[in-house]
Amino acid sequence: MKEVYAILWEDGRRSSSNESDDRSRLDEPAAQKSGRTHLEFDTLDEAAAVDIERAPQVRVISPVMETLLIAPVSAAAATVGVGQWGIDATGAARSRFTGKGVIAAVLDTGIERSHACFAGMNIREKDFTGAGDGDENGHGTHCAGIFFGRSVAGTRYGVAPGVETALIGKVLGQDGRGTTQSIFEGLNWAIDQRANIISMSLNIDFPGQVARLVKNGLPAELATSRALDDYRRTFRMFEAIISKAGVGEEFENISLVVAATGNESRRDVDRDFRIAGGAVAAASDLSVAAVKNGSPKLGIASFSNSRPDLVAPGVGISSAWIGNSFRSLDGTSMACPHVAGIGALWLESMRKSGDYTTRTTLKSNLIAHARRDVLASGLEPVDVGSGLVTAP
Repeated sequence: MKEVYAILWEDGRRSSSNESDDRSRLDEPAAQKSGRTHLEFDTLDEAAAVDIERAPQVRVISPVMETLLIAPVSAAAATVGVGQWGIDATGAARSRFTGKGVIAAVLDTGIERSHACFAGMNIREKDFTGAGDGDENGHGTHCAGIFFGRSVAGTRYGVAPGVETALIGKVLGQDGRGTTQSIFEGLNWAIDQRANIISMSLNIDFPGQVARLVKNGLPAELATSRALDDYRRTFRMFEAIISKAGVGEEFENISLVVAATGNESRRDVDRDFRIAGGAVAAASDLSVAAVKNGSPKLGIASFSNSRPDLVAPGVGISSAWIGNSFRSLDGTSMACPHVAGIGALWLESMRKSGDYTTRTTLKSNLIAHARRDVLASGLEPVDVGSGLVTAP
């Protein structure tokens, strides 16, 4: 059985037997810009994939898997003028920094660039799904609004409204589904385009991979084993591509990758029913879980997956929606762009203070300034990591 494989090569690219027919490869200029690795895709049987993996210049090879957005747990229409409480909770409303000079990136379902929340911005879109630019789902627009949305009718929606340039990689379709090929390409593109903060609220569809292999004739046990190996290889590919973000740090070419942990936990059923964050979150620089507004302190969202680095507001979050409208959503997908936005504020702060700024020092600042005193008592580090992300 032949499958599509992602291949990350060190120092250049190989010669391919189907070079002229390979429409999936990234363009040469983008590959040359990174200087150290080249990402390409090829259709191979298992024997050919094993042979390629043995090549000394191959860093990682992984089969393409299906992906899906981290779907919101609940949704409701929101009225213009309804405040976004996460801006206050994280301290962004009190910060003198806005993310000015920071290049933001969102890899999701695209964006409705004509929305009032993005007025006057330099938005650069790139579609990796074949469906074309724009957002027919709404999830990507909502996440972008939380990250860097402008004020509308006097109400602020974005954590980092001073961001002027945004890279929008459409890696999921209208139904919220895609493949790791689209995400690998989108992530590679965002890093090569020198995005400073990259936000991703998506995950790998492991059950779907098992079902697909069973449908192709494999027994359930073998399909599960094969899917686990695919998952492991995919995790390694995410790590390898994200490691490119450290190249050129001496020139402050920082690309910090932030990802949502997921919404599969069910603490409302059993307090110990906690699902660990997925592969995308685990491979990223910072993984993010969701907290809910509470009296007097913030509590962990019942659905929020565990083992995050940080937590951020993720329940009842109002932001932009398609049709130039607004919607309130619950999910770690909403918490993730809060951390991305606070990361933009910290990066601006560090640059203005003259601090030596790298991906590592930026991450360290976000971790070091996280707060635990605003969280409800009894919450464990496995649920909240270092605490609530906090603005400079």
